[in-house]
Amino acid sequence: MKAGVLFSGGKDSALAALMLARDYSVVLNTCVFDPDRDIPAVRAAAAALSLPFERRVLGRDLLEKAVDLLLSCGYPNDAIDMVHRAAVETLAREYAVVGDGTRREDRVPRLERSEVQHLEMTTGCSYVRPLLGYGKSEIERLADRLLVVRYGEAGSIENGDYEEEIRRATRVRGIDPAPFFPPRHLQSLVVGRKDT
Repeated sequence: MKAGVLFSGGKDSALAALMLARDYSVVLNTCVFDPDRDIPAVRAAAAALSLPFERRVLGRDLLEKAVDLLLSCGYPNDAIDMVHRAAVETLAREYAVVGDGTRREDRVPRLERSEVQHLEMTTGCSYVRPLLGYGKSEIERLADRLLVVRYGEAGSIENGDYEEEIRRATRVRGIDPAPFFPPRHLQSLVVGRKDT
């Protein structure tokens, strides 16, 4: 059975994909807003995991809604949750199993239990989050054992995270996005897989 896994190219979604690949035929899916946006570093991360890759376009309308929400709230959480929900729903239309790399401590992105139940009832898919029971230190240990990972501040590392396109669209409106996002937020990009 195929499982569509949301894949940013980072360690969390990579670990989730590897866990799910034990039981499913995993396809890595990276969602972008701009149909012209290419993400070669994320494609390379998928190749390093030896898993098939799909790029999905969520569309510029959703991007504009995300920026509107960011500006009205003053922080990114609701906007990123909205985009994540749309991405999960997009995959649920195609896959019987949809997964992502959300962890126990993640506040964003995160679907609440009622949202998950609604999604599963209305689409018939199973939504799985294999890292939900894992804390940060255990995820770091697993990533160090299984993956070669590069780290960098948001915006300095090319991955498939929604945040970069939201920041760029905010700049296009003539607004500095920096005050809306946490400073020095580290992100990851998988650049290889270790032989274990």
